[in-house]
Amino acid sequence: MKVPEEPCQCPDCLRFYREHDRLIREFPSLRQQQELNWAALQSFRTLCGRVLEDLQKKLNSNPSTKSDESWQTGIIEKKEKSISQVISDLENINAHLYSIEALMERIFDVKVPDVIEDTFREVAGELAPDPLNIDRLRLNRLLHQTPDLPDK
Repeated sequence: MKVPEEPCQCPDCLRFYREHDRLIREFPSLRQQQELNWAALQSFRTLCGRVLEDLQKKLNSNPSTKSDESWQTGIIEKKEKSISQVISDLENINAHLYSIEALMERIFDVKVPDVIEDTFREVAGELAPDPLNIDRLRLNRLLHQTPDLPDK
């Protein structure tokens, strides 16, 4: 399959590119990337685990109020999945997250000298230059004829 020459410009991909570049700009060293990814994984596990616990409690408790019944019915209608299936899916996600965590622990075994961390920062600046840099804003205005800067 041929890879397209231009990156996808759909809103989801554009949002991904912006976030990708922001993460490189704001966390340009190996150590910062290690910590960022670890924190992201842990927050994902925490949130997913808590939602899973809440769903399991709701499933195990008798629907004593109309709001519980309508909540469960709403989930089934909207997602066309039973609550049991959603719980199963979330349990699978959690299992995968635990596996990823075990693999990611290995990245903390890697330490690099400061000179290499400087190289990380330099490359980060090349990969994801600051989009609000005045030179980039001027170039963007010239290329696209859009007012990026307020007139003074």
